[in-house]
Formats: sequence, structure tokens, C-alpha cells
Amino acid sequence: MADPADVATGFRGAMRRLASGVAIIVGRGDGAPVGMAATSITSLTMDPPAVLVCVNQTAGLHACLSPGCPISVNLLSRHQRDVSAAFGGAVAREERFSVGQWTEDAQGLPMLEDAQANLACTIDSITPYGSHSIVVARVNAVRLSDAVEPLIYQDGAYL
Repeated sequence: MADPADVATGFRGAMRRLASGVAIIVGRGDGAPVGMAATSITSLTMDPPAVLVCVNQTAGLHACLSPGCPISVNLLSRHQRDVSAAFGGAVAREERFSVGQWTEDAQGLPMLEDAQANLACTIDSITPYGSHSIVVARVNAVRLSDAVEPLIYQDGAYL
């Protein structure tokens, strides 16, 4: 049997080799929106349209998530590295929405205006697993940009 520490180190290295799009996930906190950068997001089903997002249980956003709550999923364009960095922790939580051009979606949550796509969602379920929670959210509305130029993150860098 492999040493668990070796497996964890190897697994982290393997996942760094997996290129992923970057999204900003936004929820409603106490009196203000809360957001975080995420690369662990994927389409789940087309019927009904749904996404799966993995959120670290220590993330500030996690406390805002529960079934029935709205979230906004903003898929970043390649020119939005500054937004990704801000929501990845380079900017204080209370100042993150000053980076990028934000407007309000139909749910009253911030939506990044020039993102690749914006998804207005409602959380259907949350399943804790290890250090994270698996969030399943139904997509209620979609807004697409004209160009397809996603921001891709791999091995600690943007491609």
C-alpha cells in the first residue's frame, strides 16, 4: 500500500497538470455579496441544466451556500486575470467587486459584464466530502459573450 502522504503529493501534482477554465462563484452573504475564484466546476446535466462546483469548507463563500439559495457563476475571459487573482485572494474580500465591471443579475447577485458566460443558478444540493463540499446548482438563466476566449489555469499559471 502506498504511503498516504506520497499519494496526496502525487495527486496534487497530477491535478496541477489538468488545465481548467476559471470561474467566479458569487453568493449572498450578510448584507453583501461574497465571491471566490474556482477551477473545480463542470457541467453536470443538460436536463435539467445544472453545474457542479466544489467549494472548500474554509472558504468565505461556503457559509453562504445552502439549498434554495441563488449563486452566480461567471466564466472568465482570458483578459480577466486580474479578476481571477482578486477573487483568488490577492484582494481583500470586501474590495473584490471593485475589480472588473459588475452588474446585477435577475437574482440580485453581481454578474461580471464581460465574462465568457454568466449562469444564474439556484443550489439544489450540497454534499460534504473531505475538505470540500460538492454543490449542485440548477441553471435558471444564461448570458453568453460573442467571443470564445476562456481564461485557462494550469500548474499555477494562466495559459
